[in-house]
Amino acid sequence: MRFEISLSISSNVAVVPVNYQYPLASAIYGIIQQADEEYADFLHEYGYGKTNTLKKFKLFTFSDLRVPFRISGDRLYILGSNVQLTVCFHISDAAENFLKGLFMNQRVEIADGKSKAVFTVQQVEAANHTAGIITNDGIAEALLQPMSPMVAGRKNAKGNYDYLSPEDEAFIPMLKRNIIEKYDSIHELTDEDYRLLHDQINVKTIFFSHPPRSRLITIKAGTEAETRVRGFDKFRLRIKAPEDILELILNSGCGIYNAMGMGCVGVVEKQIS
Repeated sequence: MRFEISLSISSNVAVVPVNYQYPLASAIYGIIQQADEEYADFLHEYGYGKTNTLKKFKLFTFSDLRVPFRISGDRLYILGSNVQLTVCFHISDAAENFLKGLFMNQRVEIADGKSKAVFTVQQVEAANHTAGIITNDGIAEALLQPMSPMVAGRKNAKGNYDYLSPEDEAFIPMLKRNIIEKYDSIHELTDEDYRLLHDQINVKTIFFSHPPRSRLITIKAGTEAETRVRGFDKFRLRIKAPEDILELILNSGCGIYNAMGMGCVGVVEKQIS
């Protein structure tokens, strides 16, 4: 389930951290918690996954803020009065009216130790993302555009991620592995299921005339838990997969660190040749 959210600035000057993803994620969790503390705590503390594994998924993501801005140092100065944001949840469609009502007229605060910007939610619309998707016998095909940096990583000997460019030959295999692991967190696949899905999911990178843009994002900046991740945008993915797999990607993001606003994708609304 995807929502297009319109925010208005509640102050004359809006300045947010360049690395606003973590405070924005915290603000969204805070809104959810006001109405459904159990669901918010589940997302924050646990997530989806098998009981015998430490690997859990939030199945939630959001896009970059869409508004004119300028950057000075580690601050992002918002130049427009209206801000657009896409927020995605992999939950039942029955929750649509609940979530729309939950976000309406809410106050969204993006802040750190240096600056604070306050926004008010003016409009919430359920997003129709079926335009541009071709389906045939349960298989869906779409051209996807990153709406926030997409992060793919491979664990090294120290247990840390080596982040991969979309131009790296390991980028697509790691994306596919992550997609199937998310699906497994809901459906508990057998080894045979895993192999079958791997064959059914086809992902191809589509590049423009320039290389993908690299973006270094700091999560929990200035704290002991500070983490730096490298994501990429300014490229596209052509994906062919079972319909429910594509739905999972659209609702929860592609790659890792989705709950921190990484890997949110949208469908490019044009026919695929």
